[in-house]
Amino acid sequence: MKKFNYKIILISLLTFSFVSCDDNLDIKPEQAITTDIAIKTPSNLKKILNNAYGDARSSALYGGGIALASELIANDGDLYWDGTYIQPDQYDEKAILTDNSFVESMWLRAYKISNQANIILDNLAVFTDAADKDITQGEAKFLRGLVYFDLARLFAKPYVSGSVNNQLGVPIMLQPILDPHKITLPSRNTLEEVYKQVILDLTDAYTLLPETNGIYATKYSAAALLARVYLQKGDYSNARNMANIVINNSDATLTSTFAKAFNNPENSTEDLFAWQVNSQDASANDFNVFWAGEDFGGRSGNPDISIESQHWDIYDDPDDQRAGFFYEADYWCTTKWKNQFANIPFLRLAEMYLIRAESNFRLGTLIGLSPVDDINMLRARSGATLLASVDLATILMERKRELSFEGFALFDAKRLKQNIGTIPYDANNLVLPIPLREMDVNKNLVQNDGYK
Repeated sequence: MKKFNYKIILISLLTFSFVSCDDNLDIKPEQAITTDIAIKTPSNLKKILNNAYGDARSSALYGGGIALASELIANDGDLYWDGTYIQPDQYDEKAILTDNSFVESMWLRAYKISNQANIILDNLAVFTDAADKDITQGEAKFLRGLVYFDLARLFAKPYVSGSVNNQLGVPIMLQPILDPHKITLPSRNTLEEVYKQVILDLTDAYTLLPETNGIYATKYSAAALLARVYLQKGDYSNARNMANIVINNSDATLTSTFAKAFNNPENSTEDLFAWQVNSQDASANDFNVFWAGEDFGGRSGNPDISIESQHWDIYDDPDDQRAGFFYEADYWCTTKWKNQFANIPFLRLAEMYLIRAESNFRLGTLIGLSPVDDINMLRARSGATLLASVDLATILMERKRELSFEGFALFDAKRLKQNIGTIPYDANNLVLPIPLREMDVNKNLVQNDGYK
């Protein structure tokens, strides 16, 4: 049964809705178009691309699932889990089981997106318009690079800058699977190989994508994501350069207040990329489900994830808007995820200022503004007292003030080699297990250390 389900997941991306018909008696029983039709036209390939965006925005991944894992696994007293779901409780306890369904959903959805991207990239010859072809190719590579980056951060030990990272990463699959009888059972690539593929995809996306692309990924979405990837690797020169490109060349500007960066029905001025949410599909917004009070769309835990008093120690100025960006239900909630029908900011300009400041400081360079000027850009926007100088600790604390509860906690702890309480940053239980169903199906996979 597990093997059958594995096949169904991989082929399900080609399933479309019923075809409407004017004659109620002329009903076609088929629920799916054939594979050859699905890949025959640019229009159909774009439907697959739109479905990939939707899968990425799902609650399993960028609709809150990845951030939930990152914030709770890294939790050392700033948060309190009050929910009834056992899967997030395992994150918080650092005792994740191999049959954790949230972990399984992350893995399956990410590889579904990878396969959708592969199908698109393998059939670009159907495009007759060169610009349309480039944009579609760029978006597919953006999404594929994105999911492999986060699969690597979640399911592998931390990347070690300056080392040969031969630790196990995740399987890289670059060929489309259209026939369930031809499913391959790949082994895991090294972490170095995964990062190499991620950077290749995102660099191609940066080259291919236009500067504006509506709500979809743009050249500067790819550049911002590359900056994030390079920072995670400890490649501060490239991280700084990509962040600087975004700051100087995109049309993005910081919102006038911190509050205006969140809870928006449309992209804000500082969104380099945001996941779109509306009243018809708000169920995909797990940020709201788990982090908001019950009166604002959250679950009855009110909220499931509350903010503990320890967290307020990070704020150095009571006038800082970020220090008061909370509201009280039964417990304290972050205001970032108060609107269940709001878009989910994913790549914000504020992050680029933080990346440039940190990278410039570490390198002793002055590309763009100085580190203190970059940090003061964010502090001025939030009404905090401006600083005369900064050191690395100040920059990193500013990063925490700005980006708390957005899914950065675990990934920052690992790249900065910061232990989670008494748990070493590179401990086995800070890495997600390869899902049990995958281990049962694919005997070529090796489980992560610490899991059976």
